[in-house]
Amino acid sequence: MAKVFRPSSREAQILSRIESSKEYARRKAIESARDHVEPLSNAIAMKLVESNLVETTNKNVLEEQIAQCIKNLSYGEDFDIDYKIAPFRHIIPNPNVVSIYVTAFVIENLINHKVVVDVFGSDEEIYLCINRQVAKFLA
Repeated sequence: MAKVFRPSSREAQILSRIESSKEYARRKAIESARDHVEPLSNAIAMKLVESNLVETTNKNVLEEQIAQCIKNLSYGEDFDIDYKIAPFRHIIPNPNVVSIYVTAFVIENLINHKVVVDVFGSDEEIYLCINRQVAKFLA
């Protein structure tokens, strides 16, 4: 017969603290992104173009699209955010929620935008490029 696992109250308390600290870090990152929408979207768009990961005919429209993505993230519900990033969680262990959300937007939505010619590079390269810019603003 299988053993039933019942965590003690101490174990449950530790698990609860870990979960609440992860949730706090997630909320803090999203709030910080909301406060830096314009410079963050500018930095991400510029670095994607400079790194030749995104080829576009109009960088300003690309920047506006990324800014709108960050605004959607900051006012979105947890379920919608988790649904959007679910296919990309395997890219890296413990991804930054802002970086992974913008990466999902670039890979799934931005590739079909009229000003974007093409998106190059792997999912991981795009994530790492975006995450470097996000880390500068959210640190």
